[in-house]
Amino acid sequence: MKKMMISGVTALALLTGGIVGFGSVGSSVEAAQATTKFKDVPATHWASSAINSAVEQGYFKGYADGTFKPSSPVTKAEMASILGRLSDQPNATTQEQNNFTDIPEWAKSGVSIAIAKGFINPSNYKGKLDAQGALQRGEMATWLTQGLTVVDPEYKQAISDVTNTVVPAKEYFTGKLASAQKNAVAVALGTGLMSVANDKTFGVDRTTTRAEVAVLIARYAAVAKTKPADFQGLNELRAVGLTGTNLNIIAPKYQKAGPEKFSESYDYSKVTGDFGKVRNQELVTVTNYADLKVKNWIIVNPYVKETERSIYYPVFVDEKDRLLRGAYYSFTEFDISIKNSMNQLQAGSLIHSPTINALTSPSTKAFSEYGPKHINDLLGPKGVFIVKNPVYWGHGLLHFDKSLNPGVRLTLKDGTNYTVVPN
Repeated sequence: MKKMMISGVTALALLTGGIVGFGSVGSSVEAAQATTKFKDVPATHWASSAINSAVEQGYFKGYADGTFKPSSPVTKAEMASILGRLSDQPNATTQEQNNFTDIPEWAKSGVSIAIAKGFINPSNYKGKLDAQGALQRGEMATWLTQGLTVVDPEYKQAISDVTNTVVPAKEYFTGKLASAQKNAVAVALGTGLMSVANDKTFGVDRTTTRAEVAVLIARYAAVAKTKPADFQGLNELRAVGLTGTNLNIIAPKYQKAGPEKFSESYDYSKVTGDFGKVRNQELVTVTNYADLKVKNWIIVNPYVKETERSIYYPVFVDEKDRLLRGAYYSFTEFDISIKNSMNQLQAGSLIHSPTINALTSPSTKAFSEYGPKHINDLLGPKGVFIVKNPVYWGHGLLHFDKSLNPGVRLTLKDGTNYTVVPN
């Protein structure tokens, strides 16, 4: 990212920590040296390198008392001004006007430029930005991902593709992730632009700190130079959003079964390898205790190195977990409509498959921390379901060993047959 000059003494004072009488960025060496003197940013601070870089490039400066205040919140006006100074960010094709009535004089130009660069969409607001309010992480995700759509239109398509995806953040599983922010949060996570905290939450309502902004500036620059298709995590989120599964990305050897897998009399035109055609549709069940739909189907390969893992690995799998005979983990979100009553064992008999298995939910620490619905939350005495329409995640295995009959087959009541096998 190029170093940019700052115009306006007052704007700089507010933006970089309150030191007035400073009209330009100055020497990068001087700025870098200044960061070593921050009493509250030791070399061991998690964002020390990013803070050094942000100060060197003139985005921030320390306070008069020798501190940086890395945990202090950043206001919307401050963040807009920072984003407006990203010289590598192109202007949006369609220009919107800065019609906000609550922007302080020092920030008006910066906010207008941030709007022109596509970070802020005034039509999402009602004339007021709440410019002096602290910027929350959910809104930060929205601003940054909107900026990406200007850099590469494929990011706009990605934001659309993840509308129905499973977001690997606790708020999604607990129903606390607002639909208005879901897509932005998904893309922010899928690109590595932002991440969940130790408590597994994205923290949409948490304020954004000066240290976080320093990190995000560098991350945004890197993501903006990368094609959406180059992020495996984003590819998974898009695939799940569009089809309900990440199978083709994590286990591409599983493909539509050929006609030789069926009898000559079978109508092969009804066979599909597109999971999207059976997602959220009523399936033919082995037993008649309930009607069954599959909302989502997530595959996790536990054998790859950490940098190549599924974005869903941390949600379902503990670090110590490994499988035998090369099987992958299979996690299925079921939507069941019980006809009279049904117990846990009977749920497991609805479909005879080691992969699409409604008998149990994951018992991992990770699963409990992220908070997806567990089958045990829905069972009463003697393992009988206490709700008529249970929706929960099941745990199965995706096999590759042909001696274990690894094919996965689901049939809809209209005759559509989803069958995939490892080739």
